[in-house]
Amino acid sequence: MSLYVALQMDPIEHVSISGDSTFRLGLEAEVRGHRLFQYTPDKLSYVEGKVLAKGRPVTLRREQGNHVTFGDWAEVDLAEFDVIWLRQDPPFDMGYITNTHLLDRVHPKSLVVNDPFWVRNCPEKLLVLDFPDLTPPTLITRDIAQIRAFRERHGDIIVKPLYGNGGAGIFHLHPKDPNLSSLVETFSGINREPIIAQKYLPAVVKGDKRIILVDGEPVGAINRVPAAGEARSNMHVGGRPEKIGLTDREREICAIIAPVLREKGLLFTGIDVIDGWLTEINVTSPTGIQELERFDGTNAAALIWDAVERRLAERDRKTL
Repeated sequence: MSLYVALQMDPIEHVSISGDSTFRLGLEAEVRGHRLFQYTPDKLSYVEGKVLAKGRPVTLRREQGNHVTFGDWAEVDLAEFDVIWLRQDPPFDMGYITNTHLLDRVHPKSLVVNDPFWVRNCPEKLLVLDFPDLTPPTLITRDIAQIRAFRERHGDIIVKPLYGNGGAGIFHLHPKDPNLSSLVETFSGINREPIIAQKYLPAVVKGDKRIILVDGEPVGAINRVPAAGEARSNMHVGGRPEKIGLTDREREICAIIAPVLREKGLLFTGIDVIDGWLTEINVTSPTGIQELERFDGTNAAALIWDAVERRLAERDRKTL
């Protein structure tokens, strides 16, 4: 079964071919005989009843410096595609949210992965609130008094933007750190969004585990170890990926959240776990499948495509 596949993502010519998950998904699509078309989020439009995108057909290869060949520019109707990958990076701002509203208008006739309705309604740092028994103590607020009281209760805390990504804007504040007020003022000057604070988990120095789930099932994990002197383990800011397995506690976490992920059409997710505590459920553009493949030989891209193709088959059976 050859599929017509659109990649809504940041410019593909600039991705890291050894680390980018969307690139790996595209390579797997080509192995299966699927055709690829790539466009950037700013080229998405609603025009008199149709959702259109301006982009180019692409052919991919794992060849550094020559990893993509583009076809001719074209404006296409997204209703013509079998699968549309929603893979642009956050920030999860009104531009991102508007794009999910546009994609709602072609899904599920054109299967959007992950489901744009639930991507919009399940931001990574908010979906975990459905599972308070699995998460460290968490606060979401703009009230500086609430943040001070939270730090008073828990000592060391982590403070970060509610809709950030890639480790940007994450701060580790000690009980007597004098910068709390200034930090909150800085965040408040940038936008009107609340701040998220969580109790600091000292075990993060040994690693922040990214677990990859496909249709709710864990397929493997990588450990991301912070660089010396860093509070952040994200690979975008120097975190070092390591081979690692899953503990019984982590399998329990996956089993608890799996029904929710399936119900919401979140086929490809990546959860973050520190010392047995769930800190994020990444649904926008999860990463880590290339590192997992190198460490364990697990072809997560193939498993993800298997899940997509099953979902297409289920949809088609229901429409007969």
